[in-house]
Amino acid sequence: MRFHSLVVVILGLLSAPALHAQDLASTCHASSSYDVTLDAGDVLFDRTAPAPLRIDIRHGELRTDGVEVRLNAEDRDRMALFEHDLRALAPQVRTVAKNGVDMAVRALRAEAAGMGLDADTRTELGRRLAAHAADLKQRIAASRSTHDWQGAAIEQYANQVAADVLPLLAADLGQQALNAALSGDLQTAASLRDRAASLATDLQPRLQQRMQALRPQIEALCPAVRRLADLQQGVRGSNRQPLGLLQIGR
Repeated sequence: MRFHSLVVVILGLLSAPALHAQDLASTCHASSSYDVTLDAGDVLFDRTAPAPLRIDIRHGELRTDGVEVRLNAEDRDRMALFEHDLRALAPQVRTVAKNGVDMAVRALRAEAAGMGLDADTRTELGRRLAAHAADLKQRIAASRSTHDWQGAAIEQYANQVAADVLPLLAADLGQQALNAALSGDLQTAASLRDRAASLATDLQPRLQQRMQALRPQIEALCPAVRRLADLQQGVRGSNRQPLGLLQIGR
């Protein structure tokens, strides 16, 4: 169950899929080998290995790899509360992720403001960022599974956003370089060409720094994550091993 996924993905809006914000994994020291899906009826945890590969929780009932686990009253209450608290946490994570989208747009706008962009470029940049932000927020609102934010699919999405935004900025800087060269300012022209060529690399650390402002909102979720970890303690699956849905490091 990768709690950090929805927050990490906001940075696909900024430029590069390698760019990471402070997320629940690092801020709350939470990790898991499972993905989680919140269906209308139950909560599903799944992974490719090792067994158990699938854990279903529904109103205090527990099944691991299709086998019903006989729980005592205390453990049933724990599982029911775990499901309730997890469902309550999900919209909070979505809210933080959407706030991160807004913060990411503001951060990129602020960086672009110092580039001396043409008015038409600024207008087009604003339009493209607004469109990507609206799409990403819609994806976050509709998502019910961390599978939506894993692997090649989200990397491809991040690359598409980068391919739409970064060339626009680079082209404007290139035009500025050409104008400087035509006016005889070869040093400025060379500097602008270098800046255009290394745009993504140069933006990354500055955007990361700006996104640190999201950290307090993520930290506010940590108590709920720790409570989930505590609730699962002592509950065992059909193989009599601890569930291990969520681990909290130190």
